Amino acid sequence: MLTDREFFGLSVLLYGASATLSFFIWRRGFRQDSRWQYLLLGFAAIFHTVAMMKRGFSLERCPVNNLYEATAFSAWTIVAAYLVIGAWPRLRFLGAFVSPVLFAMGVFALMPALDVKGPRPDFSGGLVSLHVALILLAYGAFGLSSAAGVMYLTQEHDLKFHKLRAIISTLPSIERLELVIGRFLVCGVVLLAAGLSLSPLLLRQTQSASPLADPKVLWSFFVLTLYLSLLTAHWRFSQGGRRFAWGAVGGFAFVLLTFWGFNLLSGIHNP
Repeated sequence: MLTDREFFGLSVLLYGASATLSFFIWRRGFRQDSRWQYLLLGFAAIFHTVAMMKRGFSLERCPVNNLYEATAFSAWTIVAAYLVIGAWPRLRFLGAFVSPVLFAMGVFALMPALDVKGPRPDFSGGLVSLHVALILLAYGAFGLSSAAGVMYLTQEHDLKFHKLRAIISTLPSIERLELVIGRFLVCGVVLLAAGLSLSPLLLRQTQSASPLADPKVLWSFFVLTLYLSLLTAHWRFSQGGRRFAWGAVGGFAFVLLTFWGFNLLSGIHNP
């Protein structure tokens, strides 16, 4: 029987195959339905889910105790959400933008130094699992908003410079993509706020220091403020279109590039 890391490795191989297929989808100008990519990501998600379940059952808790587990969980939330959204053919091309991100996250997670078997956090009950699941689901929503943002920028570029290509493309309209970006961001903000609202209860259980002294907690509130500011600018000041799409892409890029460093600096998340 394969181990959880081997199952995850199989899913990463399929993510790599899907990322390769994305190259050809881009080359063809998104003229055909990417149903084969949807199926490929579906099989990858099966292996990924088995890996998460095996690790979770072996630890008897939500598998988010180190960077490998947190990265794998975040990638799983992205692919699971995509499979639901991709059931609508007009948004199935999200896979061409999501696949390279999933492959990069998977390769990063498989680095041996990240899967360190440290002491278990001193949390009781399922509150910590709910806290972590809500926050990582929020990051998954932010990742999908970023993918939709790249789709928006691609479609806008084609409309500006390649009018025929934009007409024959099966990508959704830029108006619909802007609406999708906004909805993903709202979902992410609500989930992140809900997850952070549980922090005081968890810290009270462990008698930990004030969350204001922890870099990871401060970073999480900064991310929440960043996305709230993006949504406020979109709703109150009509900052939509290209700037809104770039904001979604840049926001998730910031999360990807800084999450790991602040997680390592956190005393609460590295007991």
